[in-house]
Amino acid sequence: MNVFGMQALIGVICQLFFVGIAFWAIQGIHFERFLPIQERQGKILIVLLAIVIGFTCSSFFLSFIDNLRNLTLLF
Repeated sequence: MNVFGMQALIGVICQLFFVGIAFWAIQGIHFERFLPIQERQGKILIVLLAIVIGFTCSSFFLSFIDNLRNLTLLF
């Protein structure tokens, strides 16, 4: 495998991991109590929020790891 293929694989795994963690964490919040929405809409809202939060977290960590890796080029 070349370096770009390995980076892409790590990126996909990282994004899926953080989306799964965000989905698990959001499960405890019942939006039906706070917003006048139906059950199906609440589930879709949870999935979309998990995707947004998971993507943001994975982007942060992948960028942080990339910056640490590039920091070694400074020395």
